Amino acid sequence: MIGHVLLRTLIGGLFIGHGTQKLFGWFGGHGPEGTGEFFESLGLRPGKPNAIAAGAAEAGGGALLATGLATPLAGTALHSVMTSAIHHVHAEKGPWSTEGGWEYNAVLMAAVFAIVEKRSGRRWALASLVAGAGGSLIASEVANRPPEERQAERVVEVAEQPVPAETRVSASA
Repeated sequence: MIGHVLLRTLIGGLFIGHGTQKLFGWFGGHGPEGTGEFFESLGLRPGKPNAIAAGAAEAGGGALLATGLATPLAGTALHSVMTSAIHHVHAEKGPWSTEGGWEYNAVLMAAVFAIVEKRSGRRWALASLVAGAGGSLIASEVANRPPEERQAERVVEVAEQPVPAETRVSASA
């Protein structure tokens, strides 16, 4: 029991710190502007909103994990950011962190999975892993689209919305 509490508070606390680096520039971080520029260089556009989303997922997921609250939600958020980090930064560098690879991210994901499984059960742990990884990959696909495609999608979404009767302007007005 003590080991589990230590594991979730340590990992959760480190995720809080990593998230606040992105959100506020704390602990030597670059804040949303600098992180956003880095994200843009990875193809995660728009960079600043993606940096804020990643920072919020890390800080919020870390806080939930550390406190032991809503651990499946915490797992989903943390699996999502770790999947994105692997996909966009570490995958092509191989497994070893000495070469900039993904081993550390995989260890964190396994630890988060174990914490969620212990607190909420195997099904919730699997659901958080699948939802986090799947959501990350879908978001990455959308973020990697050219800006004109993303803008066209928003125009179509707005055009498809019905106009409430009270806001319609008549032709005789």
